[in-house]
Amino acid sequence: MALSRSLEPLRRIFRAFYIWKTVISLLVLLWWDARKWTYIGGKSNQKKQYRQSIRAKWLTKKLVGLGAAFIKLGQLLSARPDILPSHWVLELADLQDKVPSFDFPTAQAIIKQELGVKSNEVMDLDEQPLGAASLAQVHRARLRNGREVVLKIQRPGLENLFRLDLEVMQQVAALLQRHPTWSTGRDFIGIAKECKKVLLKELDFRLEAQYAARFRQQFLNHPKILIPRVIWELSTQKILCLDYIPGIKVTDKDSLINNGIDPSSVAEIGANSYLKQLVEFGFFHADPHPGNLAVAKNGALIYYDFGMMGLISNSLRNRLGSIVTAAATKNATLLVTELQSAGLIASGIEIGPVRRLVRVMLKEALTPPFSPNVIKKLSGDLYDLVYGKPFRLPPELIFVMRALSTFEGVGRTLDPGFNLMDIAKPYLLPLMTSSNSSPNDLINELGRQVGALGSKAVSLPKRLDESLERLEQGDLQLQIRIGESDRQLRRMINAQHAIGQSILLGCLGISAALLGSSDQAKLSLIPICAAAPVAIGWLKLQLKIKREARIEKVPGAMR
Repeated sequence: MALSRSLEPLRRIFRAFYIWKTVISLLVLLWWDARKWTYIGGKSNQKKQYRQSIRAKWLTKKLVGLGAAFIKLGQLLSARPDILPSHWVLELADLQDKVPSFDFPTAQAIIKQELGVKSNEVMDLDEQPLGAASLAQVHRARLRNGREVVLKIQRPGLENLFRLDLEVMQQVAALLQRHPTWSTGRDFIGIAKECKKVLLKELDFRLEAQYAARFRQQFLNHPKILIPRVIWELSTQKILCLDYIPGIKVTDKDSLINNGIDPSSVAEIGANSYLKQLVEFGFFHADPHPGNLAVAKNGALIYYDFGMMGLISNSLRNRLGSIVTAAATKNATLLVTELQSAGLIASGIEIGPVRRLVRVMLKEALTPPFSPNVIKKLSGDLYDLVYGKPFRLPPELIFVMRALSTFEGVGRTLDPGFNLMDIAKPYLLPLMTSSNSSPNDLINELGRQVGALGSKAVSLPKRLDESLERLEQGDLQLQIRIGESDRQLRRMINAQHAIGQSILLGCLGISAALLGSSDQAKLSLIPICAAAPVAIGWLKLQLKIKREARIEKVPGAMR
């Protein structure tokens, strides 16, 4: 024990060194990828995306190797498509850790230490865990009363490791935040703080027990949805005890058919259950990958693992109703307004380009007939739309889109004809009427738009004739707002002034050098004095150019 404690400072040093080595390696790779001359045959979007895909896979592998703290960091970053390109977001979204299990005697010791005399209630603890991850591993057991349970046991010494990882993570975030280019529009320190808050919560399994109990309460009256019951007297900060509910893997279509279960009905049950979570409860399972879903012998869907749960506030749910209404009516202007009101689009920007992008997205992704993978396509469009632009998507919305996309993929595996949008229709109307409006409002809105369009069509010939008449009489004035062209012109003028001043300074310098080497060296003071105000003007112009460049890079800046 004493030897282990004496080696602890050395372990901390090596751990910090490995983390910093990974960070520096990533920064070097990103620097390399930004250089045009590193691309054979010239840089192109296809080559750039290919490299991004490779780097994202590399980062995912490194995060898994660094352990639970950095795996959670990767999961949080996957909910920030405004910071990372879509290739990185999609790769990190599939981040799952599979690590070797710790030995059985250690698991027994933790149970005895945490439960005390209550540990005598645990009988027939399986030596081989059902699953192992960087945070904990799960063992099947039988209680003294014959009840079949599973015990989720936290890895030993995890809290000390987390403290060190979080400390280094804060240092890395501070370094990135000081870089003028990387930190533009990004809050790395805030992300590190959020990661710390989430991680320290996940170390307390009592919180996960509360999540599991609340989630189970939502579906008590739904026989086709099964959630394990929490055994509170055998659950502590480092141990979670749940009922053991065996099931068939949700994507094992052959086993489902062999057990007389219709795969398409499982897909529909899953989609309905998730839509209920979003619309009726606002409390949802944020990590519904196939490993956390199973099917009971009677065809009921089983949910496992409640460490990652999402909560949609009532205000956001009401706002989402307005957003869905605007999207359903293909009203890009209203949708952009609602997105701004919800804080998803920064204020004080040129809204025209954003409105055009939204209009294209509405036309391509949300126009019937819907493609089977409409949610996945919509997610990809959102990620591409958000990155490098003034959008701010809340993490809850990202997790919602990701979970729906996961169900969409599972549904297509079970039933090739599965279409999530068809199942979602009964849920969309309550969502759109959640902000104190009646079900007829959507129909009225469609009628209003049709009426407005008809009125404009009828008055169009008259308005066109009046405009032509005013144009012939010379009374028509045309105002043009130049926006980007005006900025480009200012940059060109500043660049020309800088070039002219540089040439003038060069000529005056040459003149001073020639006069200084002649017999009349004192005359060299003349070009030197003349160069002084030119040099001051040149420096001011350089500062102005750099200042304007920084302002233009700030998201939401007025341009």
